[in-house]
Amino acid sequence: MKNLALFIFLCLGLGPVQSFAQGAATAAKPPEKKKIPGIDATLHPREPVTTEVYADEAFFDSVKYLGTFTGHVKVIDPRFNLQADKLTIYVRKGDNQGLEKVVAGGNVAVVRDSKEANGTPSKTVGRAETATYIAATGNLELKGTPRVQQGLNMQVATSPDTVMIINQDGQFSTHGPSRTDIRQEPAGEAADKKTDPSLNR
Repeated sequence: MKNLALFIFLCLGLGPVQSFAQGAATAAKPPEKKKIPGIDATLHPREPVTTEVYADEAFFDSVKYLGTFTGHVKVIDPRFNLQADKLTIYVRKGDNQGLEKVVAGGNVAVVRDSKEANGTPSKTVGRAETATYIAATGNLELKGTPRVQQGLNMQVATSPDTVMIINQDGQFSTHGPSRTDIRQEPAGEAADKKTDPSLNR
């Protein structure tokens, strides 16, 4: 079952299935005002939003409305991309079914689109032992000695109890002891060193 691609909502009785070989459908370019394709300002989908999960193993519980994925887990979603050893997806019950939260554990790496101060598109990259995405707020909460990089700058937890939160705009906040590394590259070299290689898997 290696590299099994799943459209989450079908397996829980909520949407279609697509295999890894089929690949992701290309989304139409969103209008300028949309921050996230298909998501309005209240984080409710205005059009279908597909969450793809690749994993070695998958288990679905239609009674508890959850799916568990293990082994080389990779998530591709318009709101974030994520890699981990294990992932649990919780779906809201009732008439308004949809993604409630995602809990990832073990060697977690997460990427969200963001913008630099001058408006240039950038990425916010986080690493931690666990990460929780809450659909109602759009926040990603990182725990377990997390670290987050935005451009050349990095925030590193100095305590395992420190919590870092990356919001839907790619901005982040830190709650607990941490160290901040602010780097400046000579002109001409900055473009070549946007991301710390240690954050890549």
